[in-house]
Amino acid sequence: MTAPLSSSEVRPPGSAFRKLVLVETKLQLRTPVAMALSLGLPVLLLIIFGFVPQFNEPMAELNGLTVLSLYAPILGAFAVGFLGLVGLSMPLAGYRELGVLRRMSCTPAPPSWMLAAQLVINLAVAVVALVVINLGIKAFGVGGPQNVGGYALAVFLSVAALFAIGLWIAAIARSANVANAIGQILFYPMMFFAGLYFPREMMPSILRHVSDWTPLGAAVKAMQAAAEGSFPPVQSLLVMLGYAVVFGLAAVKQFKWE
Repeated sequence: MTAPLSSSEVRPPGSAFRKLVLVETKLQLRTPVAMALSLGLPVLLLIIFGFVPQFNEPMAELNGLTVLSLYAPILGAFAVGFLGLVGLSMPLAGYRELGVLRRMSCTPAPPSWMLAAQLVINLAVAVVALVVINLGIKAFGVGGPQNVGGYALAVFLSVAALFAIGLWIAAIARSANVANAIGQILFYPMMFFAGLYFPREMMPSILRHVSDWTPLGAAVKAMQAAAEGSFPPVQSLLVMLGYAVVFGLAAVKQFKWE
């Protein structure tokens, strides 16, 4: 007669997935480079900018806005971009390199759970980062997004676009180091066009036009419009949707579990 399985041996799928997410979160916290850069660096820049008096004064060339108010969506885009391009792609490429995904196919937990767990973790960090940045902006006297629905839509599409690109990087990178290199090579030029080094409003028209067609440039434009009370421009939303669809399909086609 076979002995009955204990409750620890019979684990519902939902419970097993939550345990996987918890384990992966603990592993991420042991080497929290992506989390520290995506959450810590934007907050640090926000604090520095917040204490610069000139950044809190309305400027005529910025249509009466302050520099600090322009940096809220830029720093939010920084967090989403780094998590998608580096924080998401590195672990997945690393696990495939080490054979973890292949070995998971021989267990009750399919390797797709690992992908889903990484998406959940990075999405959670992105939400925390955006909340902290918006609360920090308010602490320096800048109001939050006036069009909350438009802002939420802009954030959703920016996450979809950048995470899709991150999954594509994970699909083509042969190792974690290669994924990190590709992610960083893409991230910093994208952040240039997003306005990290100087806001989009201060860019020459040709650079601003190029920015409009980049995923992070479109994200910043959409979030800035929502912050000022307008609905995000349709072009910006379609640009982000386009990146999400194209790179999402490319990731599905090219991703290999081993």
